[in-house]
Amino acid sequence: MSAMELLIERDRFNSKQTLGKFSIDGRFECYSCEDVVREVVGAPVESWKIPAETAIPCGRYRVTITFSNRFKKLLPEVHGVAGFAGVRLHAGNTEADTEGCPLLGDVRFVTYIGASKIAAARVQGKIQAALDAGKEVWLTVQ
Repeated sequence: MSAMELLIERDRFNSKQTLGKFSIDGRFECYSCEDVVREVVGAPVESWKIPAETAIPCGRYRVTITFSNRFKKLLPEVHGVAGFAGVRLHAGNTEADTEGCPLLGDVRFVTYIGASKIAAARVQGKIQAALDAGKEVWLTVQ
């Protein structure tokens, strides 16, 4: 059983958001938008996290699809993120659309992403297909 490997490569940082590239099994899939990276490596999350305004820490996380009470539908959930709960991969355009979750979109501008519903649905479909095939799904954030 092989695993599906998701990767967020953060490459644009500013005072309001963090943009990146999202790939699946080494192939570019879409773009990402997250809150500001505030992580202080080696320091406890509670010492640097601003609730609803902070990107998740770098690391490798298991992904499943579960029901989101907030969004009232099935969405990819990112498990085991220290100091965070309910992290999802979902649609949205700017940091105002997230409380720490990575957003996905097919187009990228200077400070936001677009075509997010299309990208998020496509990624979710690929994750679901991998899970249905008995594969584990992992997300690495770097």
